[in-house]
Amino acid sequence: MALKQQQELKQTQRLSPLQMQVIKLVELNSVEVEDRIKQEIEDNPALEVSDSGPAGEEEENNDVPEDILSQEEIILGDYASEDDIPDYRLNGSDRKNETNIVEISYYDDKSLSDSLQEQIGLLQLDDQRQLIAQYIIGNLDENGYLQRDLQSISDDLLFQQQIEVSPLQMEDVLYEIQDLEPAGVGARNLRECLLLQLDRYEPTPAVEHAKEILSNYFEEFSRKHYDKIIRQMNITQDELRDAIHEIVSLNPKPGNALGGTLQTAMNNITPDFIVDSYNGEVSIQLNNSNVPSLQINRSFSEMLKGYNENKESMSNDDKQAILFMKQKVDSAKWFIDAVKQRQNTLQRTMEAIVNLQYDFFLTEDETQLKPMILKDVAERTGFDISTVSRVSNSKYVQTNTGIYPLKFFFSEAMQTNTGEDISSREVKLILKESIDNENPVKPLTDDQLTKILNEKGYVIARRTVAKYREQLNIPVARLRKKI
Repeated sequence: MALKQQQELKQTQRLSPLQMQVIKLVELNSVEVEDRIKQEIEDNPALEVSDSGPAGEEEENNDVPEDILSQEEIILGDYASEDDIPDYRLNGSDRKNETNIVEISYYDDKSLSDSLQEQIGLLQLDDQRQLIAQYIIGNLDENGYLQRDLQSISDDLLFQQQIEVSPLQMEDVLYEIQDLEPAGVGARNLRECLLLQLDRYEPTPAVEHAKEILSNYFEEFSRKHYDKIIRQMNITQDELRDAIHEIVSLNPKPGNALGGTLQTAMNNITPDFIVDSYNGEVSIQLNNSNVPSLQINRSFSEMLKGYNENKESMSNDDKQAILFMKQKVDSAKWFIDAVKQRQNTLQRTMEAIVNLQYDFFLTEDETQLKPMILKDVAERTGFDISTVSRVSNSKYVQTNTGIYPLKFFFSEAMQTNTGEDISSREVKLILKESIDNENPVKPLTDDQLTKILNEKGYVIARRTVAKYREQLNIPVARLRKKI
């Protein structure tokens, strides 16, 4: 078959650098955007933070040349006036001095690892056992559990420190760690964690019964087969109740008593939006406190001005330098525009959510929440559903009574027996309320809960009740039973 050339015309869609920047920025929350801006300023010398004060106060830079250069030359005149304060600062208050923005932070001066390392240093351990202890502590999760097996940690010591340690030696050091505070730390499973804590209790009959239950009847206890435990242990119901009281008073996550891991210590929530309701009106503010004003670096503007005046006498090296500047200015311009579009996208999305859930923001009564899905917001804003999804993820809004994730306002639609559309969240509230008020000795089954909801006018199937119960992290009736 002979080779031949032919022309083909086709149309494709590609994301521009600006669109790619916007997509990435929209996904970030306010704290992450602040870090991203700092990183961009470090990487791009053409970008800087404006120190001229609030947006709109600075006059335009009239010293920048306005001549448009030819296409054959390196075109830079278009960028020379980009050091004006961007428009996105006009659309939202920075709120630093206006509103008391609540920031929920979780922090502890001393983490679990720090506390254990400090306690290990007080023990009479030789250098090798100290090193083993450090490796074991380093493998504890944020709850204080040792999820890895000792053989794997022993292999790490051999490969990284050239120290050969048997699992038996590892276990001896683990026992030392399990004697440290908080009680239960270093356990390899929940049963061991609870038993480690009971070992420090005074050996009363209730404590001894609790130990026996955890040691020999843990499966029956976890499934709440209390009658079987009473028969096999030959104890009374009161004795079982006392033993269970001792068990439920224990801490299943001892690591949480301290700061936990570094990641836990650094967790914080800063609202991306502030919604206030006053005198029957709802106002929306975009939290711009972490988004500084950006502009093109002034030194770049001066150099561009010099190029415009002396372009005829430039050497090749000068032109290469100008080409580098053009690339950096392009990148800075795209980034400034991307930040502006991000702010606009977030503002419009939040306005749509508030309009759809206006009654809730006015009263902050969860029963006022209406069914709302991503498509509803997309239709109001004109954005794609994927854009609304990116805005909704990891974003928070501060209201008069607290901070909510944006996902909180999205829920499925259900119908009552009168045909009225309601939010699934309203059904979940009634479901939770029914379970909270149930008889703990005879908790309500899913069938009984379905009947209660049907009697209240909600058309719902048993499998849907089970799904909502699981979403509320509520166990089945058998596991809610108390004696």
